[in-house]
Amino acid sequence: MTTARELMTAGAECVGENESLVEAARKMRELDVGALPICGDDNRLKGILTDRDIVVKCIADGGDPASATAGQFGQGKLVTIGADDSAEEAMKTMSDHQVRRLPVIDGHDLVGMLALADVARSLGHSDTGDVVQDISQP
Repeated sequence: MTTARELMTAGAECVGENESLVEAARKMRELDVGALPICGDDNRLKGILTDRDIVVKCIADGGDPASATAGQFGQGKLVTIGADDSAEEAMKTMSDHQVRRLPVIDGHDLVGMLALADVARSLGHSDTGDVVQDISQP
């Protein structure tokens, strides 16, 4: 059984919930990623911030990314996957919640990120295509 731990990108870096969106965007650029987990002062996972959140939910609405914080955008129910959960469970979770990225946790600790691209590189085209179709539904 292939696990989320085997598919994930390890060493995910968080953006602090009190860091500005400008700082978050710079971190995304440095890491060449489109999303960052949001962690609180207690090192617990609070949400996910995407580059799209910064542009659509802040800038396009006239917000100031220098004063807006990452924590303001970690809205909704956080969806995660356990490090030892199966790849099939990860794909089902992505499909059920229509998300392209999942923080991978071991207990309460963030150990990596599992993106649809990680699934595509490791599993068959049919499986990946099914997940893409499911998460793309309106």
